[in-house]
Amino acid sequence: MPKITYRSPDGTDTVVDVASPCTVMRGAKLHNIDGIEAQCGGSAQCGTCHVYVDDANTLPLPPMHEVEDDVLYGTASPRRETSRLSCQLPVTDAMDGLLVHLPEAQS
Repeated sequence: MPKITYRSPDGTDTVVDVASPCTVMRGAKLHNIDGIEAQCGGSAQCGTCHVYVDDANTLPLPPMHEVEDDVLYGTASPRRETSRLSCQLPVTDAMDGLLVHLPEAQS
């Protein structure tokens, strides 16, 4: 089962097993990770599951769709080059070891 690391703004890492085909967002919610609100439940509408994929990431991620791209312009924390909506990142075995940074604020 792929392991995903969620790094909080204070630098604390939480590593959890996330089963495929869960999303990175669903994995956080199932494991009670603080910092992912997911107010819309994963429909790419609210931006409260915003994460920063680690700069050193070389793992394959799905391409960003237009809706996700648009929502990321309205997030509470600044958009960066590595910003993604965690609800739009379905976990695969190839994503084992993914590190995502949680922003300071989601709403």
